[in-house]
Amino acid sequence: MSAIRIEDLTLGYEGHPAVHHLDGVFEQGSLTAIMGPNGSGKSTLLKGIIGAVKPLGGRVVLDNLSWRDIAYLPQSAEIDRSFPAVVSDLVALGFWKQRGLFAAIRGIDHKALEAALDAVGLSGFEQRPIDTLSGGQLQRALFARVLVQDAPVILLDEPFAAIDQRTVADLTSLIQHWHGEGRTVIAVLHDADLVRAAFPQTLLLAREQIAWGDTASALTPENLLAARTMVEAWDDDAPWHDAPVAHDHAGHSHAGGRP
Repeated sequence: MSAIRIEDLTLGYEGHPAVHHLDGVFEQGSLTAIMGPNGSGKSTLLKGIIGAVKPLGGRVVLDNLSWRDIAYLPQSAEIDRSFPAVVSDLVALGFWKQRGLFAAIRGIDHKALEAALDAVGLSGFEQRPIDTLSGGQLQRALFARVLVQDAPVILLDEPFAAIDQRTVADLTSLIQHWHGEGRTVIAVLHDADLVRAAFPQTLLLAREQIAWGDTASALTPENLLAARTMVEAWDDDAPWHDAPVAHDHAGHSHAGGRP
């Protein structure tokens, strides 16, 4: 059963496409990595799924889901660490979809918040100002915020950027736990070895789909080379086009999300 269907989706900014004519399915309960070179449209795709970037063409279909069912973790660079907040404030933002943006959190929420901080290794950090956290500690706090949302679909944008290996290992274990619970998890990642070890499915993106299916088949040397070559060939000033441009790449695979 599908959780998210991508139908001939083109996304971009000011009429210039960042993702071209993408088709495929994120199955319910699947664990998928999105990989590709810098500038390949990975973050744009996540923002398209949550509705922050509107399609230039095609559509995103949420099957038996609403936007409230999606937890989104942005890149840590998008977090304003100068904002005068403590860790509990940051994590408590995860309750807003259930409680409302300005509603006070309840006693049961405090228990959930404490449990989430314990799960990410931040017990006792409730009153730590966020501007005093290391990169790894901030990312753990952001994962705690995702935990309290208790969402069936989780989108993670470069969750392991600039953090230590222990934190990567701990948070990878948490992602696999979510997968074991039957949640649909989609993560933008750069470490091919990590993806091969921990993510059963991969979408390899280079403005358009290179491969989408089981990770071993998607991350072949030929497909990785095709992705690099294709991104380098794109003209960022090119207008949106109505039909896919034909590319001839060895090993180019269009699995369409259906292995």
